Amino acid sequence: MERYEPVLLPAVENLHRIDIYEAHGGYERIRKAFTMSPAKVIAEVKASGLRGRGGAAFPTGLKWSFMPAETDRPKYLCVNADESEPGSFKDRQILERNPHLLIEGILIAGWAMGIGTAYIYIRGEYESWARMVERALAEAHERGYIGARMRETFGTDYAIDIHVHRGAGAYICGEESSLMNSIEGLRPYPRIKPPFPAQRGLWGCPTTINNVETIANVPVIIERGAAWYASVGAEKQPGPILYGISGHVNRPGVYEFPTGMLLTELIYDVAGGVPGGKCIKMVIPGGTSMPPLRGDRIEGVRMDVESLKAVGCGIGTASLIVMDEDTDLLDVLTRIASFYWNESCGQCTPCREGTGWMFKILQRLQGGDGGPGDLDLLVSVAGNIEGNTVCALGEAAAWPVKYTIERFRSELEEHVRRHATKRSTGGPIRTLAGSETRIPISSQRENP
Repeated sequence: MERYEPVLLPAVENLHRIDIYEAHGGYERIRKAFTMSPAKVIAEVKASGLRGRGGAAFPTGLKWSFMPAETDRPKYLCVNADESEPGSFKDRQILERNPHLLIEGILIAGWAMGIGTAYIYIRGEYESWARMVERALAEAHERGYIGARMRETFGTDYAIDIHVHRGAGAYICGEESSLMNSIEGLRPYPRIKPPFPAQRGLWGCPTTINNVETIANVPVIIERGAAWYASVGAEKQPGPILYGISGHVNRPGVYEFPTGMLLTELIYDVAGGVPGGKCIKMVIPGGTSMPPLRGDRIEGVRMDVESLKAVGCGIGTASLIVMDEDTDLLDVLTRIASFYWNESCGQCTPCREGTGWMFKILQRLQGGDGGPGDLDLLVSVAGNIEGNTVCALGEAAAWPVKYTIERFRSELEEHVRRHATKRSTGGPIRTLAGSETRIPISSQRENP
């Protein structure tokens, strides 16, 4: 493995303090950005190839270019620090260890798009991290890096205010339009698009939403240049990225490396391999919303958008969840399904109803009351959710179930056969796949 020097989370003690951050070049990147026109800053971010680190991997510079240059309406930036994806815990490392890098990235983004107000939306459970960011913002205000005093500090006519907005702990608020509704004080239902946020966002005004890690990459691009950034990692998704590795590994944690790392390299060399030398049964490369990969098919697979797409997966939040040979996949699916059922906002019928039915069917299988036809029923329900909802939570709930069954069919069928009981407590029904199964009386009475 080649040596790599982190730039997002460098090994500098107390970098969260503004004096330490300044001593290591902090707030010099915004000074450099002010010598460039806003259009030039956007062009530099485009040329770098930076893609969003929040899950969708949309090109950041292209997103910024959607913001209208001339408008009589206020313009807003929302920084998504909701980080509610199960298995994802990398953004909070920036909030804790390098919050001024995030703040400086906001200043550069604001200058590039002519934005006057930015909100950092932090999930409700991140109470201590919210306080850390608020302390960093207070330090930056005192130095004149934020607010009206920016004009004096940097000798420019531009100024931006930055606020922390604390969520109440809902996964759906990680979706950009739900996040905006939450900030506005509305119920966080996802909005139908178009119009897109750059056209009609917060309070009907042009708005850009970026993930924490995405914005933290921006000062690095301004400091080192687009050409350097584009040369790091995978060609079609370049730059440094924070890999969160959890599950059955000896050294779980957050590690910064270039994009395009081999999955096996991350698991065995970086995270120290699987405890007890056990085999890997399954890996979810990007948080629980991404399709899983079989452990015997990860050799040669790289952690970037195009490589994972080629094997029927996605990079998501680059949060690897590793599961060893003893993992009960039915238990894993039931826990995942329970999460998405609880977190569905209920706006879309396929998601509101389908997530509950998937959980109930999986519970039935766990209890030994199911049959092989239930696997087909699960795939059918997942298929009726996928692609039929306003936001991507439907896919997030459907994909783990659909693809785990598809890729581990024989194991799950054997599990069902081994644990199925002979008792019959309800009338037979026909699944959409045409096979007969039985629903317990309690499930017939209980609408999920």
